[in-house]
Amino acid sequence: MLIVLEPEISQENKNRILSILREGGCIFREISDAGQNIIGSTGNAGHPPEYFESLPGVARVVPVNTAFKLVSRQMHPEDTRIRVGDVSVGGDRIVVIAGPCAVENREQIMATAQQVRRYGAVIFRGGAFKPRTSPYAFQGMGEEGLKILAEVRETYGMPVVTEITTPAQADLVMKYVDVVQVGARNMQNFELLKCVGRLGKPVLLKRGLSATIEEWLMSAEYILSEGNDDVILCERGIRTFEPYTRNTLDLSAIPVIKNLTHLPVIIDPSHATGIREKVSPMARAAVAAGADGLMIEVHNDPDRALSDGAQSLYPAQFAKLMRDLYVIAPVVDKQVDFGYLDKARAVEHMERPEGGEGGRAAFLGEIGSNSHKACIRYFGDRINLMSVNTFREIFEAVKEEQADFGLVPIENSLSGSVHENYDLLLEYDLRIVGEIMLRVEHNLIGHPGAGVDDIARVYSHPQGFQQCRQYIDRHNWELMPVSDTARAVRHIKERGDTSEAALAGKEAAEIYDMAILEEGIETNPRNYTRFVVVARHPLANGKKEKSSLIFSTGNKPGSLFEAMKVFADNGINLVKLESRPIHGKPWEYMFYVDLEADVEDDSLAPLLDRLLEKTDYLKVLGSY
Repeated sequence: MLIVLEPEISQENKNRILSILREGGCIFREISDAGQNIIGSTGNAGHPPEYFESLPGVARVVPVNTAFKLVSRQMHPEDTRIRVGDVSVGGDRIVVIAGPCAVENREQIMATAQQVRRYGAVIFRGGAFKPRTSPYAFQGMGEEGLKILAEVRETYGMPVVTEITTPAQADLVMKYVDVVQVGARNMQNFELLKCVGRLGKPVLLKRGLSATIEEWLMSAEYILSEGNDDVILCERGIRTFEPYTRNTLDLSAIPVIKNLTHLPVIIDPSHATGIREKVSPMARAAVAAGADGLMIEVHNDPDRALSDGAQSLYPAQFAKLMRDLYVIAPVVDKQVDFGYLDKARAVEHMERPEGGEGGRAAFLGEIGSNSHKACIRYFGDRINLMSVNTFREIFEAVKEEQADFGLVPIENSLSGSVHENYDLLLEYDLRIVGEIMLRVEHNLIGHPGAGVDDIARVYSHPQGFQQCRQYIDRHNWELMPVSDTARAVRHIKERGDTSEAALAGKEAAEIYDMAILEEGIETNPRNYTRFVVVARHPLANGKKEKSSLIFSTGNKPGSLFEAMKVFADNGINLVKLESRPIHGKPWEYMFYVDLEADVEDDSLAPLLDRLLEKTDYLKVLGSY
């Protein structure tokens, strides 16, 4: 059952409830969900639900009527996010686990790790203990293999996952790895499940060869009942009568699992298909279906692999898959972040002047705005957020060291550039250190019970009105601009007028407990906003693949052509060129350029020298 507590419950009354549950032999968890304090309990406490509802400080009691209790979404309505080193599994970012089926030797593992890290994997997989169908097949390197996996973590900064096959391996696994995998064959090895439940490390639990979803969740229940809430579910295909693939990948399990449990779910298309050419299509489909991550077998030389070479991708195939996923993920409101580990490490280890840790990022508007969402999407959940009211305040906060980073929108695919921020990039001596593309979905949000026909006045950011112009033109509404979309929702909530609505994202509707009257009302579903992250100094966070510049040229024929020719002569692709008037100099312009190269790399120093010769003014905004 779920015991929902009153917000003002005293610690004494709360302790009394916990004591009753403890004396009754119940397993219980304290949960914070959408601002509510909840105690989730399983077992017979010796009292009916009505008894607990009568206790001081209890708002209501909700029965949990599934066989699986602790993993049930009834018990824990919010999605669980599982921390693995610098990686969060279950959030907005697709977590890709990659590596070979088995650890064969150090050279093979280090070479593969270097490649998958380069192409966007954030956790490394490799089997040190291999349960095989044949007793004569390669069984793994044991502890020597675990030592090699630990070296991967130290060298490339990726947490590592490996399979445990018997409780006797627990001490070794605790010593070397970050995530413990329970394989399909051991899904119902209940003594092993109890063992990993007591290890205190995240567990990746694979679905059994012929297991139903409920049997799979009951296996997870074993682990949670031992006190370990950090369980990642992994669908890896089930055995059916179909012989054309190794197993049958049950993609329908993803939405079912998402409805039944709060635990994250990832997909292993390698074992599901058993055929290299089928892995990428199924991986793409899994992300489109809503999976939180993928587990992909990659081998630097799969034709000579000692285990499962036929289903292992070549590194180049993995690179292509990751680029495909980068395009697909925003459609389901997620992202593939190629700089995930580098950014997490840069933010996590920043020291605060007052002695704390973790960076601070300034963004425009309130919690629930698109800028807030982009900030969380870029930095993850360990950044300290700072809400401000204007774009200039963001730049000032970073300049004055009140914030380490500022996140500002720079252009939208429907409404064009945010010119104010281009001008601020020129005015302030700050660096662009990163970027993120956010798919922006707008919804008509109003009071519960209101209908579209009841609306007379609509609030939103001016860009929101522009991006929903076709929908707005079908209605005779009074449009009221505000500074951000989340503030628009808060405004109509506070006013309590059912004839008022807002254009905003679903997150704002959830935060303020408002209703979505109509969803997806932007003019074009391919509605993306590009945000850039500014800081005082560049970040030492891996390879830079893009740069932004500002320059001006003389007012004479061919001057812009001569500057552009510098890039062409060096084989550098320009992805954006935009002009902005120079303040105080009518009909003279600055040019903003984005290009696919790290112009601050020593190898491109001659290019910058040549560009300086062809321009009157040149400023490198940053490489990222």
